[in-house]
Amino acid sequence: MAIKRFVASADNTITNAFKYNLRNRATSSNMGQADVLEVFSIYGQATGSNTSASSELSRALLKFPINTVSSSREDGNIPASGSVNFFLRLFNAKHSQPVAREFTLAVDAVSTEWDEGLGLDMEGYTDIDTSNWKTAKQGSDWRTLGGDYHTFATASDSSSSFEVYFSGGLEDIEVDITTLVEQWINSGANVLGSKSNYGVLIRLTSSQESAFSSSISAPPHNTGDEVHNPNGATKSYYTKKFFSRGSEFFFKKPIIEARWDSSLKDNRGNFVYSSSLAAEENDNTLVLYNRVRGQLKNIPRIGTGELFVTLYSGSGDNSSPSSQKLVPSSGTFVQSYSPTVITGGHHDTGVYTASFALTSSTANLTKIFDVWSGSVDGEYFTGSFKPNKISTTEINPLNSFFININNLHDAYTASETARFRMFTREKDWQPSIYTVASNTIENKIIDEAYYKIYRVHDNEEIISYGTGSDKHTKLSYDVSGSYFDLDMELLESGYMYGIKFIFNYNGKYTEQEEEFKFRVEE
Repeated sequence: MAIKRFVASADNTITNAFKYNLRNRATSSNMGQADVLEVFSIYGQATGSNTSASSELSRALLKFPINTVSSSREDGNIPASGSVNFFLRLFNAKHSQPVAREFTLAVDAVSTEWDEGLGLDMEGYTDIDTSNWKTAKQGSDWRTLGGDYHTFATASDSSSSFEVYFSGGLEDIEVDITTLVEQWINSGANVLGSKSNYGVLIRLTSSQESAFSSSISAPPHNTGDEVHNPNGATKSYYTKKFFSRGSEFFFKKPIIEARWDSSLKDNRGNFVYSSSLAAEENDNTLVLYNRVRGQLKNIPRIGTGELFVTLYSGSGDNSSPSSQKLVPSSGTFVQSYSPTVITGGHHDTGVYTASFALTSSTANLTKIFDVWSGSVDGEYFTGSFKPNKISTTEINPLNSFFININNLHDAYTASETARFRMFTREKDWQPSIYTVASNTIENKIIDEAYYKIYRVHDNEEIISYGTGSDKHTKLSYDVSGSYFDLDMELLESGYMYGIKFIFNYNGKYTEQEEEFKFRVEE
């Protein structure tokens, strides 16, 4: 599982827009329970002695359950800092009002605690509450009209402001805010650059919010109704809307999405001898899975530390290790002057890995034994693998595959995490009566495969192929083939979903034609 989503815990739209009479402003209105969030800037809609060259703005506030993010990390469900990225995601809400094009929204870390409020009315602005354009919560005004946010006053603030460009105006927000989330997580530790979690404010950039010059040019800007912005825009940017946390649509609520590459390559089933025909493919990784009563557990004496792997040739009948130690051509060794013992490391709970290369010039062995041990307890595990040689061919084959999920169920519960195992074979495999009777069909291991999840009834893409830098939908593989884990809490119950795969094979991404369907139930 390499995706986890956290729905906003509070959100609100605040505005200084005019009401219908174009004389009274909605600075005391609240929209904390509305099902959409709204951002706009209107220049010069009303003029006169009471309005001047008017500036009307709307901004959105959102807060997320960072304590839940922290506890997920403590429980091992999210990797440590540096191994995971956090994305703010908001989803466009269609509406009948004008929509601006070619504009930029700023996402800034809020610097003051605020309440959500109970208002709903986004038309007449009749709902009044203590969270609004002027006040953050009961008894506490914003220091600056329209919300307080970090503005690069210190070096640490530079990592808490982000921008998202919209060309057509109907796009969603998907922006990497990892630095800010890590600052929120670390706020309790009071480390340099940490921030209290007051959420984010979304607004048009200062150059696109309406121009307005005030005699009050220095903080506090909490008098009057308009924001001092003499270099702002002299045109309007209507109206960008996003679904709020109160939306009826399960997959449209604002979220922080954690993404990381959890794929694990275990080359026990496709180990290759090192060759001049390859580069990074010469490196192989072996994995030790320490299962205690069906559950992965760290080895008590090792914990998250190191353990050691020694390679041996086989005995005369290849049934057990011989006394001959093999010398890997590369790897991390315990002692540089005695390069026969490879240092392995902790990967995840109960999972340990060791990576190395082995040249075919050392021996043409058909079976090699790997012995895992500790400095105190001695031997933990003895495994074996069959190395293959990389070879060239005189033809350029067109690779196509047949795939299946061998353990697919018709339905899953919303509270479970399911593991899907993919069987793959090449389509041009042509069995004879002899091969069917005597051989097991080879499960082809695809080194780089990704999955996506979509909802069947409307084909809405719920989890996209994670082929970017995060690789958050990349499949793992072991000696039995490829697999991935899926947290069913990511999906709305009561619907059928489909799985599709894409392979990066021979340097080209190709989507496979097979689809696999299942239902999520309460």
